[in-house]
Amino acid sequence: MKNIGVIYGGHDAHYRTFHESKFNQYISKIIYHPEFLNADISDLDVLIVPSQLNGNLLLQSKDKIISFAEEGGTVVALGPQPWEWIPGQNWEFRPANFWWWLEENPRSGLILSSPEHSLFTKYLTLKECTWHQHGVFWAPSGAEVLISTEDGGAVMYEERLESGGRWLVTTLDPDYHFGSYFMPVTERFLEGFFPYLKDGR
Repeated sequence: MKNIGVIYGGHDAHYRTFHESKFNQYISKIIYHPEFLNADISDLDVLIVPSQLNGNLLLQSKDKIISFAEEGGTVVALGPQPWEWIPGQNWEFRPANFWWWLEENPRSGLILSSPEHSLFTKYLTLKECTWHQHGVFWAPSGAEVLISTEDGGAVMYEERLESGGRWLVTTLDPDYHFGSYFMPVTERFLEGFFPYLKDGR
């Protein structure tokens, strides 16, 4: 069972998400972002970097987060990332269509690229990972794309490092939407995602 830490920026939506009892039970440490640089994270196995953090603080945190992965930890990056802090990051913004599912014969445009991955054999299906999109990553060489758009952009990818560390990067932002009471599917996503992270698969 893995020790999970979360960087918390003071956002009200994130407060609700990470303090909700059914999710908080999986979290060992919530670290207020302005205190992150001085925080001890050596006891953590997983570090969640949520969406919509302060950009200046995130860039100041960059080296510490990268070192955590290089020393064997798992970094989970959630949501759109307009700031360059993820190694090999290649982010492409795309306008979000919040109401695609109301269209005639709706298509999300998402593809489960690695259905054999352990995240999808037990914890989640594509249905729980499907809501609107804010953009894509063009995954670095050697990374495994888990969910993609029809044109090959990565909505979720995993990069495993020689150190044993890994990056689990997704454009999905369930932390924001669950905490904002917007998009019920994000609750089902988190109900599968947190057990997956805790099990350490």
